[in-house]
Amino acid sequence: MGWLKARMYDRLLEGSERAGLHDWRRTLLERARGEVLELGAGTGGNLNLYPSSVSRLVLSEPDRHMREALRRKLAARPDVQVLDAPAEALPVPSQSFDTVVATLVLCSVVDPGRVVSEILRVLRPGGSFLFLEHIAAPAGTWTRLAQGAIEPVWRRISGGCHLTRDPGPLLEAAGFAVSPCTEGMLPGSGTLFGRSIRGAAQPPSVGERPGSS
Repeated sequence: MGWLKARMYDRLLEGSERAGLHDWRRTLLERARGEVLELGAGTGGNLNLYPSSVSRLVLSEPDRHMREALRRKLAARPDVQVLDAPAEALPVPSQSFDTVVATLVLCSVVDPGRVVSEILRVLRPGGSFLFLEHIAAPAGTWTRLAQGAIEPVWRRISGGCHLTRDPGPLLEAAGFAVSPCTEGMLPGSGTLFGRSIRGAAQPPSVGERPGSS
């Protein structure tokens, strides 16, 4: 099924991209600077949206079918590096990137807490984590209850996507300063799947990071 997901991924997002998601991505990525690492790059939806302020671009993607589609798009971009790696275990040195990017990724990783730790590890002091994620409905609402009920089935048919996640508390617990973020419904999405958040988070200074002494 992995090959089918990779072939259909861009097509499934076409409506949402036309409805405004493409513009959301572009506006978010205008803040990318210096050496950039994108997590879960998929088939390369963000590839052509990075500004000239990016001096180096590295894309990580653990799914081999997605990587094959991604590499086809990169045929004319030998300057872009692709890593076969999950976001929980990035094969890169600590403090080696100015910007880390994740768009519609944290919902489907195996261990979001570990991913946040890795983002913190690889970011340089003064760097930035740029994110665009769909998130759970507010606790106690009927929508949240419905998300929890259908999530086990949804994960099986959507590549591991969780409907009840929210990266904000994880980022704050790791010491990130989360800038004022924009919340809204993902363009072209329904109530159960569409609540989203996008913005930037800055890592704490080295001496203030968890485990530092």
